[in-house]
Amino acid sequence: MKRNILSALCLLVATSVGAQSLRFDFTNTKKVREGHTRITAADRYTPERGYGYDLQSSPEAGSKAPFFFSVDVPDGNYLVTAVIGNHRAAGETTLRGESRRLFYENVPTKRGELKICTFVINKRNTRISDDESVRIKPRERRKLNWDDKLTLEFNGTAPQLAYLTIERVDDRPTVFLCGNSTVVDQDNEPWASWGQMIPRFFTDEVCFANYAESGERTDTFIKAGRLKKLLTQMKPGDWIFIEFGHNDQKLKGPGKGAFYSYMSSLKVFVDEARARGAHPVLVTPTCRRSFDEAGHIRNTHEDYPEAMRWMASRENIPLIELNGMTRTLYEALGIEQSKRAFVHYPAGTYPGQTRTLEDNTHFNPYGAYQIAKCVIKGMKQLDLPLVQHLRNDYTAYDPAHPDAIDTFRWNDSPFTEIEKPDGN
Repeated sequence: MKRNILSALCLLVATSVGAQSLRFDFTNTKKVREGHTRITAADRYTPERGYGYDLQSSPEAGSKAPFFFSVDVPDGNYLVTAVIGNHRAAGETTLRGESRRLFYENVPTKRGELKICTFVINKRNTRISDDESVRIKPRERRKLNWDDKLTLEFNGTAPQLAYLTIERVDDRPTVFLCGNSTVVDQDNEPWASWGQMIPRFFTDEVCFANYAESGERTDTFIKAGRLKKLLTQMKPGDWIFIEFGHNDQKLKGPGKGAFYSYMSSLKVFVDEARARGAHPVLVTPTCRRSFDEAGHIRNTHEDYPEAMRWMASRENIPLIELNGMTRTLYEALGIEQSKRAFVHYPAGTYPGQTRTLEDNTHFNPYGAYQIAKCVIKGMKQLDLPLVQHLRNDYTAYDPAHPDAIDTFRWNDSPFTEIEKPDGN
């Protein structure tokens, strides 16, 4: 007991000064693994403790419910090593972090088998400097992306965790994602976006930092201080992917429009990144699910995709043609089946859902997963160095032949929200 208390005290001191490595033992063996802090069901997160089970009650022995574990750490990128498995029972574990960013899915373990899962995750809060912070929206104040904790989610049909190590790393390229509700990390079911799915396909040699937010335009993203905060973490060799257009097109008036204010704001992203030795990549906006009578997707983005293409050509910026690939994807699925890639659910599907959800802009997990694969296809077409870090289980993807919907397995997080994200 004294040793466990001492370990916990050492951990708290180390955390307060920005420790580089935190190690936890979740097993119920008599001996604690050397250099680790034993975690029991009683170890609930508190600001004073600085680590512990979070958001819901601690997992009970033999429970198959998802659970969350949080640690207070400074802003930055962290290498997470999760040793999953259990000596008493078989399991299947899905690992997500912060606002439902997917890292591993449906990893099986036999009884007595342990498997090592590693990934790099970005943690941030709203502080830009001592006297300036990002102006987040009221609905963002509950988002795990913006608090002082690094929160990990262990989900699946039978989630298991034996050991956990969290280490600060500064030598991996970071891919910063900027955009709106089609890119953002969505906290709650059944909403999802491609930005929270794409980390699953990459090794621990690259980190994705998703700064996108629902309802944002290029100019409001800048005005809220989101870009400024992002730039405080950017280093030479990093990347910034920029996808806007859905909400920009609603801005009307003199000096506004695709080839005016939109392009001027895009240029700010590009120039700021290049000034820091980072690589900008433009991503044309995802199509909306809007079919004509012939079963083809309508162009609902006016001149915005074309303006982005023009800027990419003029500034010699890599361009991912996501607008075209999502058109191909939706048409391949067809008018009715494509609903299953979006938030289309009858009343009563989720707790408190008293009305039918019919959203033709925002994706569910299956749709977001497919679009993440489209983005990777675009990266491969451009031969970006980042594709060298794709995991071995990544296979070539063609949006004209999407994954079968019925074979997609997603373990819902325990939190739902019926209100649709900002923007359309």
